[in-house]
Amino acid sequence: MSPASPPVLKRDPAGLVPAIVQQHDTGEVLMLAWMNDEALELTLTSGRATYFSRSRGNLWVKGETSAASLSTSSPSPWTVTASATVGPGLDQVGAACHTGERTCFHNPLGEGK
Repeated sequence: MSPASPPVLKRDPAGLVPAIVQQHDTGEVLMLAWMNDEALELTLTSGRATYFSRSRGNLWVKGETSAASLSTSSPSPWTVTASATVGPGLDQVGAACHTGERTCFHNPLGEGK
């Protein structure tokens, strides 16, 4: 069986799984993205974080259009949680968030109303 299609992963109706992206050495949560089987396979084989854009309907590589990038920290940086969420441990270079922040989780709950 391909690494991109382990039976434990629960996909949404569009075939996507949520990827909770963490810095491999600190565990810091950087962002949430979505992956289909092709994005997962490309990430595993290329070492470059590849996701599926739900709004654009296509694959995108983190850092392809910006100075920010994510790369895998080891050949198998993946874990699956009890809720079947893919959690890659990656090395972040630059901002993870499209706003320029290191992480997409930089606003405490209740701010920015």
